Amino acid sequence: MSLVAIVGRPNVGKSTLFNRLVGMRQAIVDETAGVTRDRHYGKCEWCGTTFSVVDTGGYTSNSEDVFEAEIRKQVVMAIEEADLILFMTEAATGITDYDDEIADILRRSGKPVVVAVNKVDTGAKMFDSYQFYSLGLGDVWSISAANGGGTGDLLDEIVRKLPAEGGTDIDEHPELPHIAIVGRPNVGKSSLTNALLGTDRNIVTPVAGTTRDSIATYYNKFGHEFMLVDTAGMRKKAKVHEDLEFYSVMRSIRAIEHSDICILMIDAQTGMEAQDMSIFQLIIRNLKGCIIVVNKWDLIEKDNKTLKQYETSLRERLAPFNDVPIIFTSVVRKQRLLDVLDAAAKVYANYTKKIPTSRLNEEMLPVTEDFPPPAWKGKYVKIKYATQLPTRNPKFAFFCNLPQYIKDPYRRFIENKLREKFDFTGCPMQIFFRQK
Repeated sequence: MSLVAIVGRPNVGKSTLFNRLVGMRQAIVDETAGVTRDRHYGKCEWCGTTFSVVDTGGYTSNSEDVFEAEIRKQVVMAIEEADLILFMTEAATGITDYDDEIADILRRSGKPVVVAVNKVDTGAKMFDSYQFYSLGLGDVWSISAANGGGTGDLLDEIVRKLPAEGGTDIDEHPELPHIAIVGRPNVGKSSLTNALLGTDRNIVTPVAGTTRDSIATYYNKFGHEFMLVDTAGMRKKAKVHEDLEFYSVMRSIRAIEHSDICILMIDAQTGMEAQDMSIFQLIIRNLKGCIIVVNKWDLIEKDNKTLKQYETSLRERLAPFNDVPIIFTSVVRKQRLLDVLDAAAKVYANYTKKIPTSRLNEEMLPVTEDFPPPAWKGKYVKIKYATQLPTRNPKFAFFCNLPQYIKDPYRRFIENKLREKFDFTGCPMQIFFRQK
């Protein structure tokens, strides 16, 4: 598919237009300038033509924003990989120094450019848009990204200017496993994403909360193929004061809900804190596969027992569901990063595993006969039949004569036996007892 990059100075409405083009509220929109930092990909379809859209941060120079240089680098990378540039400006403010600077970069890039003048909400504001012809980038299209005015004509022009064959393979890939990297702020989620991709895909700084949106990227290396989703760090509700961070946390929670596997990153120096446990419980409640990555392991003083003791104490905290892979890494030193990918692939295989009913009964019925559920008020529970339910994640139904008398301890016993016989490492499991 062809790729269209939306570029412009801060607060001209790039993310608002991006959300309108992809048909969902994917990028965070706020009145504050400089909300978007990383590149954000989506898919747009217009008149039978499908193309990818990339939203970028606002291009600035000599500002007080500590992320300015990194954002500018992301914008330049987006321009380089795009087939067409959608240059967004704003009617009310007119042409600024930043607009001139961006126009100069676009003229030198040699890429096709479409100029959109945003916030033209009334007919009277239409006259403010004509000044943008002086940029020398061709026709100017007046739009209102907030209410959709003029976006149809703009899309017609984009489709007309797109090359016949797109130069990129960016796609949503809905059939691929979605792996979300989650955790508290500043544990190294974006660094891990960049290290796996081998490129500066996401902005990384020592400032906690650098990433705001959930950024999905197609990954195809070392025999692994999936969508990798970097998320914003999640803090306790009491510590989330501003709207932007609230939206970021909500996007991270939504990323967990829409993922198949979650990589929970924790800081080796602080260990598994209460907030890490809250995120872990959120993953389990949503029945997602889980891998725990202990980052910054190079900063820990070690002897020959440190790793084993650390892992044992970690599994004690995770109980009762502690059947998860734990990998000790240092993203900065690129230690054991491929182990993370291999573990993700293995957990996904377990997550989507389907056990034939005949084999399930062959293995589990002898267990239920040798260790039946405890009798209740003189009544004996007999399990006759078991089957795996046709759901995406592991769920099993056991049919018996008196399901109401089976308690949680026996349910956990059955779950442990299933894990022992069929290997569901990293996958939460649900077991139902039904009337036969």
